[in-house]
Amino acid sequence: MEHKFNSSSSSKPHKKYYLGSLCWWLIVSIIAVLVVCAGVLSIVTKFGHFHKPKPTTQPTQVVQKYAFALELALQFFDVQKSGKLENNRVLWRGDSGLRDGSEENLDLSKGMYDAGDLMKFGFPMAFTATVLSWAILEYGDRMDAVKQLQYALDSLKWITDYLINAHPYAEVLYIQVGNPTVDHDCWVRPEDMTEERPLTQVNSSFPGTEVAAETAAALASASLVFKDNNFTYSEILLQHAQQLFTFADTYRVSYSVSIPQVGNYYNSSGFGDELLWAGTWLYHATKDPSYLNYVTGQNEKAFGSLGSLSWFSWDDKHAATQVLLSRVNFFGATNISDEENLDLQMYRETAEIFFCKLLPDSPTATTNRTESGLIWVVPWNSLQYSVASAFLAVLYSDYMLTSQTETLYCSGKLYKPEDLRKFAISQANYVLGENPMKMSYVVGYESHYPKYVHHRGSSIPINATSGCKDGFTLWLNSSYPNPNVAFGALVGGPFFNETYNDLRNNSMQTEPTTYSSALLVALLSGLVASSSVAHTSSAVTPRSNSSFLLLLLLPSTRLRFSSKTTTS
Repeated sequence: MEHKFNSSSSSKPHKKYYLGSLCWWLIVSIIAVLVVCAGVLSIVTKFGHFHKPKPTTQPTQVVQKYAFALELALQFFDVQKSGKLENNRVLWRGDSGLRDGSEENLDLSKGMYDAGDLMKFGFPMAFTATVLSWAILEYGDRMDAVKQLQYALDSLKWITDYLINAHPYAEVLYIQVGNPTVDHDCWVRPEDMTEERPLTQVNSSFPGTEVAAETAAALASASLVFKDNNFTYSEILLQHAQQLFTFADTYRVSYSVSIPQVGNYYNSSGFGDELLWAGTWLYHATKDPSYLNYVTGQNEKAFGSLGSLSWFSWDDKHAATQVLLSRVNFFGATNISDEENLDLQMYRETAEIFFCKLLPDSPTATTNRTESGLIWVVPWNSLQYSVASAFLAVLYSDYMLTSQTETLYCSGKLYKPEDLRKFAISQANYVLGENPMKMSYVVGYESHYPKYVHHRGSSIPINATSGCKDGFTLWLNSSYPNPNVAFGALVGGPFFNETYNDLRNNSMQTEPTTYSSALLVALLSGLVASSSVAHTSSAVTPRSNSSFLLLLLLPSTRLRFSSKTTTS
């Protein structure tokens, strides 16, 4: 029943009563707000963005098929290692590349071979390290629960050791070991290499912004990974990361322009995304507000690609940067200006445009999708994009769960965090065998998987005496399956019509890459257990703004950050 009050004298006692009640609740609310502010500020001050004390609870409900797939995927990094091997888990691999870097008195023996060849390409290798670091930071407890964390850490450090040595001076970075033309004209095991392995560098005279910035991102993110257990090493990583970022930003020239020959293999589409990506990781690693200002007010409009769809890959980090900055928007940090918060919201809204494109029944769903629902962008290494998209989706789903964000708005339709997770599961399951070919695209998973992987070491018997040229006839073109199983390799993937030709000389579909495996590890780590990011990082603290305070005061409500997204 609605109560009406008028201006007659009989209403005065009621006015006094309600005014008194209002003042009482106002005083109580102010006190509560002050208490909550103190608590939130205390937590934010105590924990860094990614500082992670030991979790009080272990992840629950381990999904065994993802645990097994994760174990396999991490083995592929052992398949790809160069150098003097330690604790070797791959019986058909041995020491290789021991003299890499010696012509410049550098030890570049570590690192990983890029794919089925024996090249060390610094750009995608650094990306591999960045993705591995991100996966460990977000889901390290899940990896640990299935006894895979140490393998991930060992693989990451194998790469970062190499990257440190590849950066001997502030403005010099060695970005490649080997001549790809010579390398690709030789089909031989890495242990039997005899050709020269020339070095390629970027410097102040021949800059390479994107490769220097990606390496900065790799080392900054890794510095967070090793901060608790190896502080000295973490500080070394961070020092190199900061120097490389300054180098990348000072000389803004694409490495594809400075060194045109690199464009034949890993041609860059631009360096703006790598600058933002590196700046964001350095902000997380240092908490220095100048890095946040760099990626918001200074360069958001120039490089942010706001409102546009892009696909996360070794070449394009826009979508990933938008998600990583959404993390700051979800969980916050101290001393962020209103302008920076607005910029972070814009990054987040662009991330949500991307996720609305991924959801299959969204009004803005992308057409870059096969009939069976696999995200498909290009024929070369097609699974890279589906796995990368799925990783970002499961991560954003966990961000939503942790922050109690109930819905994602997609042009008039609302979705829940579990919808993003279901999408991620659909991509992972497709890769593991739920596809028209009824085969796993991860080598060694189940019984029906690629047997003719385009991979030198896997295709050549350990006791072979063949050389560069006859290796093509004897092993590349052999009709027999690979004698050595490259466990965990994620092959290129199917065509848009969902067919797959398991032929060793079909490198478009059958060649695995180290960076795709890193993305697969990240995805599987997010799906291997049912816990959310909240369980993995007590540092994840919601922002101390008025909306969050009202949420605490009114527990019957739920905070919604989601806002309408524009279509692209």
